[in-house]
Amino acid sequence: MLKLAAAIAALLLPAHAAAQVPLQADAYPKIIPSPGGHVVIPVPGAQRAYDDYKYAPARRAGDVLYISGVIAGPAGADGRDVEAFKAQVRNAFRHIQRTLQAEGLTFADVAMINTFHVWDGPGFRGSRDDQFRAFSAVKDEFMSAPHPAWTAVGATGLLAGDGVVEIQMIAHVPKR
Repeated sequence: MLKLAAAIAALLLPAHAAAQVPLQADAYPKIIPSPGGHVVIPVPGAQRAYDDYKYAPARRAGDVLYISGVIAGPAGADGRDVEAFKAQVRNAFRHIQRTLQAEGLTFADVAMINTFHVWDGPGFRGSRDDQFRAFSAVKDEFMSAPHPAWTAVGATGLLAGDGVVEIQMIAHVPKR
């Protein structure tokens, strides 16, 4: 079971998924038709997760795009301080940005964010306030007003053992 969790975690950490498999510009993003919409697979690592672990990185239903959680946190010898965490969060937001772009969307189209924070875990050295301020500062680099709805929840752990925060988003797909 630990092996499975480690494999899934490697796929969910955007910086590492992108580093393991080179992006093929002609193959991704990939769209798979589904009832009422389609599945969006933005990068090869997400394809492996879809095939091996049976979850969609993003799924459009009508005029809504649901983006599965993307985990930000250290891997291996990565830093666990505030600045390292900010870099990890930026990588997660870039991964989400690629998913949005696959649908012709931007962060301005995001209506809802759900974040799941491990406030006291091995992936971050600092206080709850330090973590939240660092996360918020990076979020603000990608998202400006008008701000989306946001629910931030404390968790005891994430699938990636050193994961600090998992970010899930819901976006509105405007009619063109």
